[in-house]
Order: sequence, then structure tokens, then C-alpha cells
Amino acid sequence: MIVNPQLNSTANRIISFLNNCSCLHHIHQIQAQIILHYLHFNTTVASHFITSCQSLNHLNTAYRLINQLHRPHVFTCNSLIKAFSHSQIPHIPFSIYTRMHSNSILPNNYTFPFLLKSLSDFKGIQQGRIVHAHVVKLGHGNDIYVQNSLLNVYASCGNMGLCRKVFEEMTQRDVVSWTVMIMGYRSAKKYDDALIAFEQMQYAGVEPNHVTMVNALAACTSFGAIEMGIWIHDFIRKKRWELDVILGTALIDMYAKCGRIEKGLIAFQAMKDKNVFTWNAVIRGLALVKSGDEAVMWFDQMEQEGIKADEVTLVEVLSACSHSGLLDIGQVIFRSLMSGKYGFSATVKHYACLIDLFTRSGYLEDALKLIKEMPFEPTKSMWGSLLTGCRDQGNLELSEFVAKKLLELEPDNSGYYVVLSNLYAEMGRWNDAEKVRELMKERGLKKDLGCSSVESIRQDHVYELLVE
Repeated sequence: MIVNPQLNSTANRIISFLNNCSCLHHIHQIQAQIILHYLHFNTTVASHFITSCQSLNHLNTAYRLINQLHRPHVFTCNSLIKAFSHSQIPHIPFSIYTRMHSNSILPNNYTFPFLLKSLSDFKGIQQGRIVHAHVVKLGHGNDIYVQNSLLNVYASCGNMGLCRKVFEEMTQRDVVSWTVMIMGYRSAKKYDDALIAFEQMQYAGVEPNHVTMVNALAACTSFGAIEMGIWIHDFIRKKRWELDVILGTALIDMYAKCGRIEKGLIAFQAMKDKNVFTWNAVIRGLALVKSGDEAVMWFDQMEQEGIKADEVTLVEVLSACSHSGLLDIGQVIFRSLMSGKYGFSATVKHYACLIDLFTRSGYLEDALKLIKEMPFEPTKSMWGSLLTGCRDQGNLELSEFVAKKLLELEPDNSGYYVVLSNLYAEMGRWNDAEKVRELMKERGLKKDLGCSSVESIRQDHVYELLVE
């Protein structure tokens, strides 16, 4: 084969220009030169062009150039698939792959991992199954990188049945394989399966990494598996792993939500670096165990150390104030939020916390006024919190008003009819109580003996705010 020295020189010059390209205008100039000298057939030039377009966030320019080729080289296709798999438009790699298939461009084992990554990003389960069939047909079914990528597609799409099937067919499994299984089960809310997979990983002699532990801790948190969480913490200490921000925060969150915030504080002190999520986990844990004063103290310390609070931080500290009856402190924090101190507006959750704080403190009229004046439609949990406060204070008239509001929001909730009927009975309004019971019968509603009264709504709501 005779090599044209002039062509090689031009290619090298264009590659040099691409490596120093800083704007889209330059990209278009270089593109014109590539087309003029037919260098888009050169895989090295094409690869550098794709990389430059990616760095300038103009991958569509590279896509259009490569589309001009009737049968681009598989290396060029792989480079384009890889670039788009890291972009905000992850559906493009499958289009490239479809074109490869229609033009009889044979993919290789480098094609599939990035293609499958893009499919996992946009939950392309059907496309994933098509690619899976091609992987098997083309003889790449035993490549562990391809297999792990297939696992990730099915796990990301929530299909743990197919994920498990691929996993069981694997002749070898590494830490990535096991971690994807644990992560998939956790995301599918099959926390017990996630922890079983984690235990099986230990029996298989595969040592977990940081990502494994973060996902296992998250499963412990949701399942309440405090013993397993403590075992993980002991493992981390024995291996002398540094508690980085992600792992440390996951550990604190596990201890906090499992009611062992003291151990969470020990982990917090062992961390060199912390971010707002780390501090939130601590404040959340203190709020859950109803130690409002300590939660506020840590919130103050967080601000003193220059960590900027986010929306979650304010929900947690306001919830802590509500649990502990810290009315004045809670109002000061809420006013600071409304003043723009934190750089974001109050959300419906922040209002819900303040309403709960008012009702717990016996300030029913203030709570009602806030519900009417806030820039959001009141939720059932807000009305439920107010109803609980009304019942605690013996305010039957306001209780009736609130119970009717709850019925408007959920006309098929039998519990609200029961509450309203009981209210009328307490007030001696027997006819009205009977009318409510008749209305229940007309709508085919029955009292759920397994449910507690509406008083539980407030506690459930505040718990939901804290653990989301």
C-alpha cells in the first residue's frame, strides 16, 4: 500500500488544529478541510474530531459529519457512541447502532458497553433486549464488561428478573456485577433481596468497594437492618477506608434513620470532608429522635462553618422545632427563609412544617391563617395536622370545618367520614352523625378497622418529610 505523504501531513495538521480548537467557528472551518481532503474516512481524524466536538458540547456536528459516510469504520462508530453515551441525548447511540446494523458494520466488544450505558440512562428496556440478542448471536455473551453493562440496563429499568437471569448465566462475576445487583434490588425497593445479594457476595469471596457499600447501606437504611449496617461500619474500619463524603453520609444516614444517631455522630466526627448532605443526615437523625434543641444547635454550627443550607436542611430543622415545641426558634428560621437568606423560596414542605409547629403548640388560628394565605393549595396532611390540634384543644367547631375540607380532598376515604361522624356525636348532633353514616353506605364505604384515626396523619406526614 502506497501512503500519500502530503495526505498524512494534512491529517496531522488537522489533528493538531483539533487538539487546540476552542470554538464552534473553528470546528466548522476544520470540518470543511476534512471534507475537502476526504479525511473523514481517516479513523484517527474522525476520532479527534468527535472528541473536539464533545469538549465544545457540539456533538451533533460530529454526528452530521459521520452520517455523510456510507460505511464508517467500526472504530469511528464506537467513538461516536461513546461520546453520545456521556451526553444529554443518550438515545442517539442506539440510532448509530441501528445504522451500523443496516449497513452491515459488525460491532465488536467495545461497541456494546457504551451503547448499553446509554440505554440504561434513558431506560431503553426494549432496545436493551434487542442488543442483548445481538450480543449472544455475535459471540460476546461471555465478555464480563458486556455482561455487566447488560446487568446495568435491566437493573436501571427495574427488571430484576432479567437482570438476575443474566447474572446467573455469567461464568465469572466481579465486584461490579454484584454491586449492580445490589443497586438494582435497592432501586426496585427489594431491600431484603439487596441485602441477601450482599451476603452472597461475601460468601463468593468478592470484596466490596465503596460503591457497593453505599448501596448496601442504603438498603440497610430502608429495611431497618441496623445489625448489617454496623457490620459494614466495622468492615470499613478494619480495612482503614477513609470515610469520604458519599460513604460517610450514607453511613450517618443509616444510623440516623435506624435510631442510632449517636453512632452517626461518631462517624461524622471521623470524616475529613463534609457537605450539606452530610449535615442534613445529622440534623435529620436528631429530628427523628425528637431532639429538637440538638438539631437546632447542629444547624447553627453548620451555618457557622460556612455550609450553605438547602431546602432539605430547612425542612429537617423546622420539623425538629415542631417535634420539640420550639415555636419561637421555628418562626425565626421560617422568617429568615422568607427573607431570602438561603437563596431559595419556601416550598409546600416548609409551610407544612410551620403549620404543624403551630398546631402542636396550640396556635390553631395562626395555623389556619397560614393555610389560607400561603401560595400553595393546602394538602391533606396540613389539614390532618390542624385537625389533630383541634381535637387536642377540644375545638369541635374548627374540627368540623377541617374534617369537611379533608372530605373534599378525599371523598372516598372512609376514615374522614368516621371522624366527622364521631365529631357530630360529641357535639350531640345525632342527626348529622346519622347522615354521615348513611352517606358512607351510599358510597359503599366501610370503616377500616385496621386503620388508626386521622390523628396519625400528622405524625406520618412529618416522618415522610424527614425520610424522603
